Amino acid sequence: MNIVVETPAHEAAVEKMVADAFGPDRFAKTVYRLRDGVAPIPSLSLVMLDGEEVVGTLRFWPVAIGGATPALLLGPLVAAADRQGQGIGSKLMEAGLARAEAEGHRIVVLVGDEPYYARFGFTRALARRLKLPGWVDRKRFLARELVAGAMRGVGGMIGRPGEAADLMAA
Repeated sequence: MNIVVETPAHEAAVEKMVADAFGPDRFAKTVYRLRDGVAPIPSLSLVMLDGEEVVGTLRFWPVAIGGATPALLLGPLVAAADRQGQGIGSKLMEAGLARAEAEGHRIVVLVGDEPYYARFGFTRALARRLKLPGWVDRKRFLARELVAGAMRGVGGMIGRPGEAADLMAA
């Protein structure tokens, strides 16, 4: 298996995999509000291939904390239903986080299961001063510093880059 940057040729398989994993209700989730009309970061949109078959996907999206501090929104992370438990998600996470750090990104946020994401350095404690523009289960709202101390003094509403933080809360 091989991890590569997603190309337009992978898009249909990625979208089907995400739809199968999260269903149509995914569009009502707060994180989708942040993704709406925003493209994922191309160099951080990864797929795992088994031959030519897409068996996993991970994307990162640009966001800003408090209207000023750049960060990444991670997700979705999906392994094909028939490939779960084979380490696909873990390999994509390790590759994606290493790439994000190498590109100079400092902070990553996500909404997900802490027991799974804690092994990659994500914690609720780092997200305690952050807000999302809609309802989120606070137990699932996690953050990670890619650079030690990057979140010191950082807090506020998470929004799209270049958009005033108060507009996202409306």
